[in-house]
Amino acid sequence: MASESVREQTGRTAPGPRRGAHDRADGTPAAPADPGTPPYAGDPLRRPRRPLVPVAPGPEAVELTGPVFGPADVDPLDADLTRQHTGDPLGERIAVAGRIVDRRGRPVRGQLVELWQANAAGRYANRLDQRSTPLDPNFTGAGRCLTDDDGRYRFTTIRPGAYPWPGRHNVWRPAHLHFSLFGTAFTQRLVTQMYFPGDPLLPYDSIWRSAGDAARDRLVAAFDPGLSVSGSALGYRWDVVLDGPAATWAEEGR
Repeated sequence: MASESVREQTGRTAPGPRRGAHDRADGTPAAPADPGTPPYAGDPLRRPRRPLVPVAPGPEAVELTGPVFGPADVDPLDADLTRQHTGDPLGERIAVAGRIVDRRGRPVRGQLVELWQANAAGRYANRLDQRSTPLDPNFTGAGRCLTDDDGRYRFTTIRPGAYPWPGRHNVWRPAHLHFSLFGTAFTQRLVTQMYFPGDPLLPYDSIWRSAGDAARDRLVAAFDPGLSVSGSALGYRWDVVLDGPAATWAEEGR
C-alpha cells in the first residue's frame, strides 16, 4: 500500500509549506497549488530507527548478502493484474512498459520490479484503507515481474482512480502507480511513483511537486499507442534510471 495511505489513516501531515507552483508535465501552466497542501516529506514510519549498518568492504559483499530473484521465483502471470481472480476487474485496462537502466543507459537485467496501486475507484485492497469507496473483488492491485536482457518490463493492469487525501481539505491524489525496483542489490531498492500525462491534479499533488523541477516530468509516463493492445488496453511508456544525474526520483530521497 502506498506510504501516504498509512499517513492518511493516521491523519498525520508533513511540516512546512512549500514555495511556488509549477508547470504541468505536458507544458501547460499549473494552477496555483492549494496553500493548505503541505509538501511531501516522506513517512516517518518508514525511516530507520537505528543507525545504519555499514557494509564492507566493496560491492561484492552487498551482492553476497542480498536476495537474488530468478525466473523460478516470479510467475509470468504476476505481471498481469487483471488475471489474478476469476472475474474481470472494473476500470480502464492499460499496459505499462518501459526499461530499467543505470546512469549510463545500460539495461538492468533480471531485476525485480514490483507494482502496487489503488483500484479504478481509488481504493487500495489494504486493511488500512477504510474509506467508503468500493473495493473490487476481482482486483488486488499488486504485481511483479523481472526485466529481460534489455532491461524491459511490462504490466497489464487497470488505470487507478484518484482519491481524496484524508485530513486535507479538498485535496486529491492524482492517478498513480507505485513502483519498487531492486537494482543490482537489495540495498539499492528504489520506491517511486508513476503518473499519467495530462492529469489536472498533478500541480496540486505535494508528492509529485516534491520531486523538484528537473525530476518531476520524469515521473509522468508517455502515452504510447505502440504499447496498446487492440480492443483491450491503452499503452503507456515509463522508463526508470536507477542512479546518476538523471536518476528517477525516489520517495525517501537518494
